[in-house]
Amino acid sequence: MTEWERMTSGRLYNPSKKEIDVPHGRYMELCDRFNRTPLSKRRKKKKLLERLIPSSKGKGLGLFSPFYCEYGVNIHVGKDCFVNYNCVFLDVAPIVLEDGVWIGANVTIATPLHPYLAEERMIRQYPDGEHDLEYAKPITLKKNCWICSGAVISGGVTVGENSIVAAGAVVTKDVPDHCVVGGVPAKVIRMLDESDRMDVWDTYCCDRFPVSKRDERKQ
Repeated sequence: MTEWERMTSGRLYNPSKKEIDVPHGRYMELCDRFNRTPLSKRRKKKKLLERLIPSSKGKGLGLFSPFYCEYGVNIHVGKDCFVNYNCVFLDVAPIVLEDGVWIGANVTIATPLHPYLAEERMIRQYPDGEHDLEYAKPITLKKNCWICSGAVISGGVTVGENSIVAAGAVVTKDVPDHCVVGGVPAKVIRMLDESDRMDVWDTYCCDRFPVSKRDERKQ
């Protein structure tokens, strides 16, 4: 196995190997260029984004800078996803955004993991030199889920279809479909159902404030 294959498959790998270190620096420079390119140069910014995240080409990805990632090529996006300001995607292992995923501002999606014991985690001498061994677990955000501002998604987690991760939540375990989770660590608050419907088009046309049927019953 190559060191890159070790890294993306969840095995222990050596980040100081040239095979990892060189592209890591190149992709981080590309990310920096994307962030420093002004919105007035939209075509250039779009091309830089497609170079940084090749899977985004033709998918209608909306992504506001600043945005930070380690590789970009390990981010796989579906159609019509949106990523708000100041998000961090540590894509050592693959990060998958299925169709229609929305991500709020200041969200961190972090695949990297390290050994728990300090003696195994810290830099130490190995037969081929000094380095630290680390690993990562993939993260999948299923169709139409919404990750609210300030949330953290940990390595190995899958967030289910149509689910909502509340602002500031720290998600360390899989999230079921069609539910709201929140807290530290995040837990299921409740399931989503027809009581959450707001009849948005009628509400918009009638210039009413948006209120779900669930909240109407509380008034």
